[in-house]
Amino acid sequence: MRLAQTIALALFLFALPSGALTQVVPNPINPSFPATKDVLELFTSQGCDTCPPADQVLAKFADRPNIIAITLPVDIWDYLGWKDTLASDKNSERQKAYAKARGDGAIYTPQVVVNGMIGVKGSDATAIEEAITVTNEALQGARIPIRFWYERNTIKIEAGDAPPGYRYKEATIWFAVVQKRAEVPIERGDNKGKTLTYTNIVREMLPVGSWNGKAMSLQLARTAIMRPETEAAVVLLQEGKAGPIIGSAWTGLW
Repeated sequence: MRLAQTIALALFLFALPSGALTQVVPNPINPSFPATKDVLELFTSQGCDTCPPADQVLAKFADRPNIIAITLPVDIWDYLGWKDTLASDKNSERQKAYAKARGDGAIYTPQVVVNGMIGVKGSDATAIEEAITVTNEALQGARIPIRFWYERNTIKIEAGDAPPGYRYKEATIWFAVVQKRAEVPIERGDNKGKTLTYTNIVREMLPVGSWNGKAMSLQLARTAIMRPETEAAVVLLQEGKAGPIIGSAWTGLW
């Protein structure tokens, strides 16, 4: 079964009424690996007056042990009078790549992309819940076990084999360094006078390898990818560069 078929299934299921959805909790493929977590990516901006509620919603999802919830601040509203102090043009490019991969062209803030497959309004917790359920249904049995850890100055990443019967496009292994919390006073723009709180901010996300369906491992020099603000790290296994996220892992650091 090609994973592309699961995307079509996800989009079909997402169009159903919420009452027609049933929660699917996938089992780990290999008990020696931790279960893959659902991944929520919030594209937000300090210059967006509708974003603060979404930042709060993401913080609540981040408390769940089965979810990796990360914030990717974008720079698309910097021209409105306040330059986002956490934004990266790489985050903006990632959001554009998702819109292109989905084919809907939807680029807005606040937006949450769920498991690399469905984009929803970031402040709508119900829509996020439904998208989690739908993508779990689509990815049932197709997720890849992945884990990582550090030893002295080395970060080690391992990914398992593809499950029988599934064929995948070459997948990108992303390594992201995360700042767990930031409070930012806003001096100009639509959020002037507010202090905004952000959760699990991605300070850098780099492609560090690829996976072609076979179990593999790689090593990274810790000094080459760490940043001063680093408090945690995330590894994502993603078809292509903006397709379904088929594996994920999180760890706190030092």
